Amino acid sequence: MHASQGRSAGLGLALASAFAFGGSGVAAKPLIEAGLDPLHVVWLRVTGAALVMLPVAWRHRDLLRRKPGLLLGFGLLAVAGVQAFYFASLSRIPVGVALLVEYLAPALVLGWVRFVQRRPVTRAAALGVVLAVGGLACVVQVWSGLGFDLLGLLLALAAACCQVGYFVLSAQGADEAEPADPLGVIAYGLLVGALVLTVIARPWTMDTGVLGGRADLDGTSVPAWLLLGWIVLIATVLAYVTGVVSVRRLSPQVAGVVACLEAVVATVLAWVLLGEHLEAPQLAGGALVLTGALIAQSAAPKPASGGPVAGSDGGEEGTGAGREGELSGGRSAP
Repeated sequence: MHASQGRSAGLGLALASAFAFGGSGVAAKPLIEAGLDPLHVVWLRVTGAALVMLPVAWRHRDLLRRKPGLLLGFGLLAVAGVQAFYFASLSRIPVGVALLVEYLAPALVLGWVRFVQRRPVTRAAALGVVLAVGGLACVVQVWSGLGFDLLGLLLALAAACCQVGYFVLSAQGADEAEPADPLGVIAYGLLVGALVLTVIARPWTMDTGVLGGRADLDGTSVPAWLLLGWIVLIATVLAYVTGVVSVRRLSPQVAGVVACLEAVVATVLAWVLLGEHLEAPQLAGGALVLTGALIAQSAAPKPASGGPVAGSDGGEEGTGAGREGELSGGRSAP
């Protein structure tokens, strides 16, 4: 009974995390359209969340001595890189499209396994990659002569590439003899990301007047500070914490599958709140991207000395897409 209740609670937390993360783009885009630079929105998000997580960072200050490389890489890629490129893409392409492009990351992780680590992948895993790439072609409607915003697409792809580093670093942090506490890594990742983004975004040039005004949510005027509060407290702090706790109650693979609902949540919220309607081929392509991501997410290779290859069934070891939940709560997109 207790195990069943724990799983139910874990599933509820994983769903809450997916919903919270999925709402970040919907809240950020009106701020960008109101006059804030995408990098300034990212800086506000990361810095605000880092301040909230300061007590957690202090509690796990031993990580600065034990895992400095992991914390630096996590901050640069998983926090600064993913969020900066994702928010920049929002200024040019729809929220749902940007997030669906990001969901190529689990498939790209398999490319890392195959071509960098030189480990074979199963046919099922390869099928996941093919489905994800084919779905992306439908999402961006390549048959229309590349009329889609190419720069926006490249920015979203850059976010996906940063997620590959996020997965790889997460797997390393979970597989070591003394695994890093996930909440501590997240807290320090936010701090590192805030420092890096301070240099890049130059927040002293920000038009702070926008934050005291209002933003347009598909014809509805809402306070800009309310949207920022959602991004910091709900779409970052709450999303990360619930994601981490859910993995403690579920397996990383199950939490990762639930996390794929983030793209669905983002697309639906953008449709309802921003009026961003995707066409039927784009919706079908999105379904293919998520299907491919699910297959890649469930790919679980054995250790290099253990025989079976990437994408084999069973086992607790993963590519990064499978084991990343140990560190980050199954999250592929902050």
